[in-house]
Amino acid sequence: MDLLSLIFFFLVIVPSSIIHEFAHGYAAFILGDPTAKYAGRLTLNPMAHIDRWGTIILPIFLYVISGGSFIFAYAKPVPYNPYNLKNPKWGPALVGAAGPISNLLVAGIFAFFIRIVAPGTNPLVVSASSYASILTSLFAIIVYANILLAVFNLVPIPPLDGSKILFALLPDRYYRLRFFLERNGFFILLFFIFFAFELIQPIISWLFNLLVGGI
Repeated sequence: MDLLSLIFFFLVIVPSSIIHEFAHGYAAFILGDPTAKYAGRLTLNPMAHIDRWGTIILPIFLYVISGGSFIFAYAKPVPYNPYNLKNPKWGPALVGAAGPISNLLVAGIFAFFIRIVAPGTNPLVVSASSYASILTSLFAIIVYANILLAVFNLVPIPPLDGSKILFALLPDRYYRLRFFLERNGFFILLFFIFFAFELIQPIISWLFNLLVGGI
């Protein structure tokens, strides 16, 4: 991506992260936990969700070390109390899944707009010679950013959302694995980001092509 596309990507991924966190809080609220509401986080107001490290410092850092080819950001995690949830086993998994699902819904909405504006074209390589082409390219970045957020957060490494789903699926006899992941999740996640992130790139590309069509 060129500098202009990266700037727009940053402007997209921040509100997309906020939607992601709001979805966590709203799901927890529906399932019986009002923690996010009492903490003032059950809102789409950016000021309630911006994290100094994840929303500002991290994307700048990634932009520099990647030579301007990659940006990722996240919002402040929404707090919830799993003991308040109606279903102690599956409640955390449902709360965790709500974030990625919200991003996939956003991606689906804008992918639908792409199909209307420029059916049968690749929105990442269309010419910027017309308003429709520019609009399609911008929508494509929104779709890609939200798919990226969804897929990345579904990786089963704590504290990512995928770990909540994994822990709900794991039989009780694998408690040692859960303990290991919870204890070392931060370091495993750093390793994944810097050395194994390309493993999820095919999934991101496949979902993008599936949603926008015509590629």
